[in-house]
Amino acid sequence: MLAGKNIVVGITGGVAAHYLPELIGQLRFRHFAVVYAVMTPAAAQFISPLMVAAATGTPVDTEIFVAAQRDPLAHIHLAHLADLVLVAPATFDFIGKVAAGRADDPVSLLLAATPAPVLLAPAMHDTMWSKPILKRNLGILESVGYRIVQPEIGIQASGDSGEGRMASMNAIIVALGEMTKTISEKEEGGPSSLTK
Repeated sequence: MLAGKNIVVGITGGVAAHYLPELIGQLRFRHFAVVYAVMTPAAAQFISPLMVAAATGTPVDTEIFVAAQRDPLAHIHLAHLADLVLVAPATFDFIGKVAAGRADDPVSLLLAATPAPVLLAPAMHDTMWSKPILKRNLGILESVGYRIVQPEIGIQASGDSGEGRMASMNAIIVALGEMTKTISEKEEGGPSSLTK
């Protein structure tokens, strides 16, 4: 279902970023998607952009104005190339930023510019996940069409156990497949499997 789809992955600054090369590899080589990636500057503190570029086979931008030197409209071109956008991990800070309408890094700028469906895979400590302000921000994003793949309960980077660990790669891939199915049904005039 994902074969041939252009998936743009936005990586933000969380510990779970180190899973992304493997996830990208699964999307490319098991599901035959075409994958591009952009990163926030904070994400580059957790994982090398070079490693992500090796996983996607394409250049990876981490700074808006560096990308603009290569292509002044890089964010528009990539945003409109996307069939689907995935943000993983989606951190507490990033979710709040996007809910507030900010677009000051390559990932948030991508979301501001894309007409494609967006899937967020939150990842954070369980106390952060339980904050009412986070729930409010997720509600704002869901109300404008963003999809959320719920985090899991498990051992976190701190050693604590709780809800907030990023969803499994399989759960993320299944969610992307469901979004693709919904797009196809809408194009064909059929029912949406994701309608609430």
